[in-house]
Amino acid sequence: MSSQLIWLIFLLPVISFLIISLLIKPFVNRESRIAGYLTILAIGTSLALSLLTLSAVMSAPNHKIEVPDISWLTIGNLNVHVGLLVDSLTAVMLVVVTLVSLMVQVYSLGYMKDNWDHGNTAYHRYYAWMSLFTASMLGVILADSLLLVFVFWEMVGLCSYLLIGFWFHRPSAANAAKKAFIVTRFGDFGFLVALLLIFAKTQTFDIEELYGIAGTAVLAGSVLTWAAIGIFAGAMGKSAQFPLHLWLPDAMEGPTPVSALIHAATMVAAGVFLVARTLPIFVHSIEALTTVAIIGAVTAIFAASMGLVMTDIKRVVAYSTISQLGYMMLGLGAAGIGIARGGETGIEAAKAAAAVGIFHLFNHAFFKALLFLGAGSVNHATGTFDMRLMGGLRKAMPWTFATFLIASLSLAGIWPLSGFWSKDEILAVALENQPVLFYLAMITVFMTAFYIFRVLFLTFGGEYRGTSHETHVPRGAHGGHGPHLHESAPVMVAPMVALSVLAIASGWWNASGGFARFMGEEHVEAIGFFGVLTHGLPWLSLIVAGSGILLAYLMYSRKVISAERIGSAFKPLYTLFSRKYYFDELYENIIVRKILIGGLFVGLEKIDTYGVDGVVNTVAKGAYADGKALRRLQTGQLQLYGLVIGIGILAIILVLYLFG
Repeated sequence: MSSQLIWLIFLLPVISFLIISLLIKPFVNRESRIAGYLTILAIGTSLALSLLTLSAVMSAPNHKIEVPDISWLTIGNLNVHVGLLVDSLTAVMLVVVTLVSLMVQVYSLGYMKDNWDHGNTAYHRYYAWMSLFTASMLGVILADSLLLVFVFWEMVGLCSYLLIGFWFHRPSAANAAKKAFIVTRFGDFGFLVALLLIFAKTQTFDIEELYGIAGTAVLAGSVLTWAAIGIFAGAMGKSAQFPLHLWLPDAMEGPTPVSALIHAATMVAAGVFLVARTLPIFVHSIEALTTVAIIGAVTAIFAASMGLVMTDIKRVVAYSTISQLGYMMLGLGAAGIGIARGGETGIEAAKAAAAVGIFHLFNHAFFKALLFLGAGSVNHATGTFDMRLMGGLRKAMPWTFATFLIASLSLAGIWPLSGFWSKDEILAVALENQPVLFYLAMITVFMTAFYIFRVLFLTFGGEYRGTSHETHVPRGAHGGHGPHLHESAPVMVAPMVALSVLAIASGWWNASGGFARFMGEEHVEAIGFFGVLTHGLPWLSLIVAGSGILLAYLMYSRKVISAERIGSAFKPLYTLFSRKYYFDELYENIIVRKILIGGLFVGLEKIDTYGVDGVVNTVAKGAYADGKALRRLQTGQLQLYGLVIGIGILAIILVLYLFG
């Protein structure tokens, strides 16, 4: 495959962004939908090229395509180049990003229709930023240099800020955008420090060169460990890992299609991708890998616990995203520990180990995007995201219900849907290498199945509850007597149907080990589509997930068990989960306002008191003392002045006589 075509995968969304920003938005009629069509055309073409790239990589030797570098900057001995790294990991991620992005852009034609109908420039602004967002993520995936990855990494952060705060006239959206931008900066600082440390030791940013250097005398020991942890810090910020998780639920303030793209294929996926890309460096440090695995497991169960009690459908799905990202990190860390303990720290072995986490990312992108688009479809009909004001939507929105059900089953890990295959691989790797983390992961399996089917039963089951004047009058309500519930437009339903097919079948790629072999694992047990059920672990995970679904059914559909009584019995835990472990209060009220801002004010006050005022007072006192001394010399007696002048003249004569 021509290298120019691979460059076009990245360049087409960039061109779309430039045309919309410079030509369409200023000069084209505001009611024109050309911005949406252009974005879809650009990303659709990128998807076609990504599929060609995937096919070419599959048939290429060592599953890699060589692309010539382009010299970017030369300063002395430093030569910074722009190049592409096109291997199996790149090919898989290209398809994920372009495919999910295309579905989101098509869906947005219906979701953002109001902004087009009313002649609002927000429509053009939306598609311009979506093009740039997709291009930035493609840049992260394709870059062969950590420096270039960092450049696109920051562009992803900028685009997320712009899209989360898209409705910038809403204070909540503006605050959410700032929160996301600031919190992720803490992680990015760690990434930047890691880059500087790596370059100071190796004099290179080239990823493949670093693969070969890692573990040698140049980059090893504590230096490598801290560099790996710094890289992981950047991934923690972007992928919302504990304790840098709190920006992601607030990111729901952006348009729902933006949430789908951020949570499924772009920003949060960037962190997992970065760890997978640099896993050949991580495998030389058990400490760094253990950190990744532990934080992943803690994040998975921590976020799932908050998803149990949320009433906003988008926030439940958001906490689900955090939890699943923790799963992916757990898989990457545990797989890396396995090969490190076995002494297989070679580059190919490390790349193969990344398949565990990346396979779950691959499947997760489809069913999680589908869940968000389903939430947007429900909101489009009811005008709310509050599940307490929903119910009974199954008959009014059959397509949305069917696709949401498929996504929920896949997320819960039910055979034979896609989530089952990747979830069980992570569980198997965790059991083999980190048994304690395996038990945490199994608890998360139960919680995941429970909270997503709680959403399903509250939203689509029972009777519609959103008719109260005092609470909310949904879109389409007539005189406050209830909304005219209806299925979403075909342009919104079609992407959901396409994603539901992938949520069912994408996991089948590895039913016989095909995905693992493509990622570089040479010895893969071909279990088969039905053969997997001959093992005990899949049955255990299915029983645990089924128990979660059954409990949700008994509580929210049949109502045999009272949810209110359960909440009252465990009120301290319910309060803790619903208040999000008080992390917002801890970060915003204590750390930011009292420690950082308060400390800044105290510091400024001390600088003002002892610094500025001290200098001014010291100068004033010195001037006063000098003036007082000079005043004593000014006596007003002429004879004294004459005596002093005479003494001065004699002194001058004496000096000239002695030294002249």
